[in-house]
Order: sequence, then C-alpha cells, then structure tokens
Amino acid sequence: MMRILGIDPGSRYTGFGVIDFSGFNHYSYVVSGVIKTNPKDNLPLKIHTLATSVQEIIDTYRPDEVAIEQVFININSAASLVLGQARGGILTAVSLKEIPIHEYTALQVKKAVVGNGKASKEQVQHMLVNMLKLSAIPAADAADAIAVALTHSLKTLSPAGKVFSSYKKEAL
Repeated sequence: MMRILGIDPGSRYTGFGVIDFSGFNHYSYVVSGVIKTNPKDNLPLKIHTLATSVQEIIDTYRPDEVAIEQVFININSAASLVLGQARGGILTAVSLKEIPIHEYTALQVKKAVVGNGKASKEQVQHMLVNMLKLSAIPAADAADAIAVALTHSLKTLSPAGKVFSSYKKEAL
C-alpha cells in the first residue's frame, strides 16, 4: 500500500488530500481539508503557517509520497510571484521531511481524473465522489488536492500508468 499526500498550493487557501493506493482501482480516501492563512498576515507569516501545517499533516498521516500541483503563470504577475513563494515554502517543508515530491500541471490532473484536460472543477469533484466513494463533495481546494494525489497514483503507480510512462520514455 502507498499513502499519497496531494497538495493544491495557494497563499490564502492550500488544499490537501490523503489517499491510500493499493493497486489498480483500489483507492481509499483518508482525509482532506484546507489550510487557511490569516489574510492580515504578511507573506512570511503566511508561508510559515503553510509550512508548519504541511509538516503537521505529514507527521500525522505519514505519506510515502507527495504530489503537488504546479503553478501556472497568470496575467497578474504579482499574484503568480506570491503563489510561487507560497509553493516554495510548502516544497521546502516537504523536502525537509525527506519525502519524494512529484509535480503535475492542472491539465494533467484533469486529464487523469476526468479524461479531459479542460474539465470543470465540478466535473473533477463528481469523479472524485465516484472513484473514492465519498459521501459528500469535498471543498474545491481539497478536491483539487485529492485529484493531484489520485493523478500521481494513476500516472506512476498503477499498471496502466507504468505502461504509459515507459511508452513515453521509449518515444523520446
């Protein structure tokens, strides 16, 4: 069994989701939630909150691997810079725990979970409820984090993902 922590980074709201994966189509939901920073805090305090919270989640749930969503550059370069710094703080917190980190774009996550890289958040949430047999729809940021964890299991740990990965390597 492999325990995966998925992270959807943000400077105000960072989603996290933990799943257990024990083979093709054998997923178990463990926990998910959202780390909220204080909007009145300066950026270093927000990064401190994110980093310590992520380390507490790691200490509590003991993931074997971490999957995190990559940052996309948006029109507002200042917002992208802040998001990148928050993500850097999270990556540092994880790397200090010496856990392997894997990165996925939003397009890769949507494609893996829904089959469509342009899927809506609602479509992703719907698939998560079905795939993990959840009793309720998770909050948007938490759902994104669960989807990142699920993507990692689908892309690298399932038999289909291994075939896909080896095919891509051979094609290069």
